[in-house]
Amino acid sequence: MPRAVVWPESVEDVARLVALANREGLSLVPFGAGSGVCGGVRAEPSSVIVDLKRLDRRAVEPGPVLSVGAGMLGITLENELLEQGFTIGHYPSSILCSTVGGWVAARGAGQCSTRYGKIEDMVTSVEAVLGTGEVLTAKVRARGPSLVPLLVGSEGTLGIITRASLRLHPAPAHREYAAYAFDTLEGGVNALRDLLQAGVRPTIARLYDPIDTVLFVHDDDRERPPREEPKPPGARAALLRAVLKKPALLARAVGLLESSVMRRAALILVHEGSPDEAREQARRADAICRARATPLGEGPARAWFRHRYSVSYRQAPLFRGGAFSDTMEVAAPWSRVLGVYEAVRRAVGEHCVVMAHLSHAYPDGSSLYFTFAGTEHGDESALTVYERAWRAALGAAIDAGATLSHHHGVGRSKAPRLAEELGAGTAVVRDLKRAWDPSGLLNPGALIPEPGPREARPEPAPSSEPSLDRESALAELPGSFTLAECERFVEAQGHTLGLDFSAFDGSLALNEWIARGLPGTPDRFEDPVQAPISGFTARLHDGRRIVVPAAPRRAVGPDLSALFNGMRQRIGHIERAALVAVPLGAPRPPRLPFAGDREPALDESERRAIASLCSALGVAAPFER
Repeated sequence: MPRAVVWPESVEDVARLVALANREGLSLVPFGAGSGVCGGVRAEPSSVIVDLKRLDRRAVEPGPVLSVGAGMLGITLENELLEQGFTIGHYPSSILCSTVGGWVAARGAGQCSTRYGKIEDMVTSVEAVLGTGEVLTAKVRARGPSLVPLLVGSEGTLGIITRASLRLHPAPAHREYAAYAFDTLEGGVNALRDLLQAGVRPTIARLYDPIDTVLFVHDDDRERPPREEPKPPGARAALLRAVLKKPALLARAVGLLESSVMRRAALILVHEGSPDEAREQARRADAICRARATPLGEGPARAWFRHRYSVSYRQAPLFRGGAFSDTMEVAAPWSRVLGVYEAVRRAVGEHCVVMAHLSHAYPDGSSLYFTFAGTEHGDESALTVYERAWRAALGAAIDAGATLSHHHGVGRSKAPRLAEELGAGTAVVRDLKRAWDPSGLLNPGALIPEPGPREARPEPAPSSEPSLDRESALAELPGSFTLAECERFVEAQGHTLGLDFSAFDGSLALNEWIARGLPGTPDRFEDPVQAPISGFTARLHDGRRIVVPAAPRRAVGPDLSALFNGMRQRIGHIERAALVAVPLGAPRPPRLPFAGDREPALDESERRAIASLCSALGVAAPFER
């Protein structure tokens, strides 16, 4: 049990709570609606749970932008906006039981991320109370600097998020639905990749492996009557548990089915926007999919759309039968997606049943969302089997080149493995906490592990040779290359960086170009799905080297590229960057217009936060834009 639970009603209340915690030696744990699945919220005897749901004031401002309190519940907010003719475009499966602050803190993704991006693509500013008691209002800038990427994904460890501004879109006027059956999962992966790299931006894109297809893809989109109260587990539950006790045998049986009668993977697509735009996007997607798959009509997509929140709050029948089930979401470049899928299936198949789908796709890769289920084995309890399966699944995914998390975050359950992905970057996250929460009072134990050997191990110098992963459209380029050299290299490989070279001198080095805020890149607000930097290697001024592997998107703490993007090399410089390229001749994706301010002025709270950050990283001079 915590020491107390409190319900602040203003940012001033939160600031007073932080002051009290500093005086009394308390810890503060921000709480939204409790839908997190990674142990991000945990009470201790000295902790105060800060329930933020009374911070729910909201207003639509020019841009259009929504200014909203962190405690606002997602479904209530979205329904209100739709009545006013707007949408955020953020529809997590937990929308019925999650808050805006939770979305931002966990770096979450919604079901429509393939059109609107993740939450970090929607935020224009974040207000937070730091562990020092200062109120920071961080704003997104097209050319930097921006502290927003450091607060997004920080999971309440750097500041208590009290308000966010989110860009809005017109509520969709029309939707087009389609579904396709591929003979193999690989065929579906290739089609989905080709869609995104050809500039198509479906609102919903979900590709199911054969088991997931059989269990969850239906063509009946009729309204279903409410379920009766669940009946006590009986013979059916006993049979289910008996089957799950033989996971290896079941896995072999599933493998035989997949190679014979069950060799189909279903792709569900939903396109939205104006009638003309939605139909054109559907036409282009159909041309790509129909050439290699069997059309299934609109039914499966309509059925999924009608019931898309049904799994977010009901307890699975497996639990009532004494078994377990859980999910794990990761992300990987396209060239590694199938390898990650097979590696996790091999690792988990000895412990329980596993299935997967791809539900958040981008030009350079996709998330993979695994579901596994099992029960006790012999003398081993279900909990023991579950923990072993979870460790095996996550380890296999990381070893195969996946991220630690795509949108659920890290919390406490994944924190011990943070350094496996960020290496020395883990210590830099700890430096961020020292700068903005010097007393360590904000959500201790979440996200940031104790120092370990992995983060202390020196990273080797990066290669000085460029390379291109054609499958993922990822160009790995040395920081010393000029932008003209970078473009010539990718063009020779049939791609382009898609830069407007009139916005800068082509003789500018890549590292300096990033330090100036990526001038000449397409407007991120117009195509939030195309993130320019997928990974990087950087050298801090104190000599430490950070390596963040290329991944389409991640939810693994703060986005450390913000320490270099637009920061004029005050903190360090980029040695090598993975940039997302575009196939030559690919059509431009549909624009999402936005009239908000791209370059808001740097205010005093940001200057102070940057100064404390520079000091913690050994850069004494204040930042001057």
